[in-house]
Amino acid sequence: MIQRTDIVWLGISAAVTGSLVSGLMLGIGLGLATRGVYAGFLLVIPAAPAAGLIGWLLSRRLARQIG
Repeated sequence: MIQRTDIVWLGISAAVTGSLVSGLMLGIGLGLATRGVYAGFLLVIPAAPAAGLIGWLLSRRLARQIG
């Protein structure tokens, strides 16, 4: 049985890992772009969807435990 604490920890872990991953992608991508390496925008563009993908994968794992 899934409890409220499981859902809370899912939200916390998704937020932390998503923030770390997308923050690193943004930081490295913008650092490259400001130095004239425009390939850095390839890291900047998918940064926000990457954070959402991590939360979606974690929630799928929790949903698998319910059914």
